[in-house]
Amino acid sequence: MAAIDVVIMAAGKGTRMKSSMPKVLHRIGGRALVQHVIDTAQTLAARRIVAITGHGAETVEAALSGQAGLQFVRQMPQLGTGHAVQQAAPVLPDDGITVVLSGDVPLTRAETLQALIAQCAGERLALLTLTMPDPTGYGRIVRDAQGQVRAIVEHKDASEAERAIREIYSGIMAVPTRLLKPWLARLDNHNAQQEYYLTDIVKFAVADGQAVAAHVIDDRVQVDGVNSPVQLAALERAYQLRQAEALMAQGVRLADPARLDVRGSLDCGADVEIDVNCVFEGHVSLGDGVRIGPNCVIANARIEAGAVIQAMTHIDGERAGVTVGPQATVGPFARLRPGAQLGAEVHVGNFVEIKNSSLAAGAKANHLAYLGDATVGERVNYGAGSITANYDGANKHRTVIEADVHVGSNCVLVAPVTLGAGGTIGGGSTITKDTAPGALSVARSKQVSLANWQRPQKVKR
Repeated sequence: MAAIDVVIMAAGKGTRMKSSMPKVLHRIGGRALVQHVIDTAQTLAARRIVAITGHGAETVEAALSGQAGLQFVRQMPQLGTGHAVQQAAPVLPDDGITVVLSGDVPLTRAETLQALIAQCAGERLALLTLTMPDPTGYGRIVRDAQGQVRAIVEHKDASEAERAIREIYSGIMAVPTRLLKPWLARLDNHNAQQEYYLTDIVKFAVADGQAVAAHVIDDRVQVDGVNSPVQLAALERAYQLRQAEALMAQGVRLADPARLDVRGSLDCGADVEIDVNCVFEGHVSLGDGVRIGPNCVIANARIEAGAVIQAMTHIDGERAGVTVGPQATVGPFARLRPGAQLGAEVHVGNFVEIKNSSLAAGAKANHLAYLGDATVGERVNYGAGSITANYDGANKHRTVIEADVHVGSNCVLVAPVTLGAGGTIGGGSTITKDTAPGALSVARSKQVSLANWQRPQKVKR
């Protein structure tokens, strides 16, 4: 098989999106539309991927730059699909197969493109087509009495009889580059839109006696493009349903496949359960037997076997990542920020926030607490309302809480400070100095009561 070169048309403005952002950079599943297309192209082991930019070219190229095998050509001005591919022709070697994709058609499956390339086989033009109940707006596939493809007629140029045809061209083709280049040179703009149509190469192929193949599919989602926010939302749901079905095929139990959002990659072990309205971003790994409660948002985290993430929990590891150890329990209403590392059987309860801190096996912070820049030992019990005061206005400092420490409620631990193993911090204490192992440490003023004290009265005017 000849080498594969992919051309992605990404020059359109997308007026109906009503957005200052180039259309191909709008997102589905947390990635730009055109990034989905690039990722699919990379699965084909493409020799090169050429993105044709135009409207917002600088923005599009900046967003996509640095990817292996990807290069850009610009279409200025935008004079049609044929004109777009003409701009890419000089960088396409004659010995390859050119696969033409659209940057706003994100859900074409790699196996579909592989089948299309197989039909091309380096010898003929191959078109990806689809039969639609309502083909309005699409180019029609015109066949002869023997069923051979003879032309593609754009909707605006089609006769009434041609508009009755329901087989449409998807905008995706595979063609030997040595044949494509001379056909591109013969294009003209003598049509209703005064544009250079790439689809006109079909009639050139027929005139030259070259075979034209059509790979017909019945899955419209694979060829649906995005031209409006309504279409973007529809493809988002189609994409998410595809993710949900793949997860369930692996054995994941989803409470409702229609209420799941995967905006990155989600790897699941055996017997994972995910409740409704959960969002997964970046890279998330769920170990065997993990249970995720409803309405959780989890990004860039590893949740190890048997852990339970209860309702309304927000975990975002950003670049540093978050780890939740085996059999740990987090939530409800907990927040784990970058650098949170929870050991085995750790309990983190409601309205507890943890950032850049490690909690060793069996540690507990069950409610209304903050741990920032802290190292927490095994079996520590961290009381409600307690915080680490880790920032002095200029620098962050670390708090070390050694094994088996009990921190009472409403304590302030002013870092840098170390609490010795087995010690106890009395409720309401503000700790500014290291404490000895095994000691009870209390740092609060003596309680004073003033009998018959009267509150100030509001002055009437």
